Amino acid sequence: MTAKSGQTRQLVADVALRMFREVGFAKTTMRAIAAEAGVSVGNAYYYFASKDDLVQELYLQVQQEHAARALSAMENATDLSSRLRATLHAGLDSMAPYHRFGADFLTTAIRPTSPVNPFAAGSAAAREASLSIFRSAVEGARPAVPKKLRADLPELLWLGYMGVTLFWVYDTSEGQQRTRKLVDGGVPLIARVLSLARVPGVSKLLDDILSLSRSVRA
Repeated sequence: MTAKSGQTRQLVADVALRMFREVGFAKTTMRAIAAEAGVSVGNAYYYFASKDDLVQELYLQVQQEHAARALSAMENATDLSSRLRATLHAGLDSMAPYHRFGADFLTTAIRPTSPVNPFAAGSAAAREASLSIFRSAVEGARPAVPKKLRADLPELLWLGYMGVTLFWVYDTSEGQQRTRKLVDGGVPLIARVLSLARVPGVSKLLDDILSLSRSVRA
């Protein structure tokens, strides 16, 4: 892709994401995006075959912002609880501009066959970017997370984050404060359970949970 072509692609993406924030996903059309960007409709489709492709671009940009916010928020956070709390709040901050239209995106993404489903092959890059954020939170924690949990925990936390995101979409409280309370109350509980990983009886239970998790993800 030439420099000019790359600039045009970025322009189309920037216009589309701004329109998603301002008028919502459902009301944003490829024709309107092209008109606002000052390019032909055909040119817009050349870079993005559909609005679904632009949703993937949105996913990636939100993850990039989430990663930057989380890195800054975790700078002085050492234990897993504070790092996870910082990471989750950073994610909510990154998604905040799209809350008004969150249900529109969810309606599109929740279908198992949707190309913008978070678990779909087309979402792999954004999913991996999000997983990397949780890996960073886990790997940088002190005291260290028990070794047997380190490989699986980031993905389990990411799955939990998907649940938090769903709650956030339907949270009509001012500034989505109920979701913030869920994070603040839930994180210490997670950390408390993980702290018991070395206790023999609890350790066996966690082994069973990890085994079940691996079997359904295989």
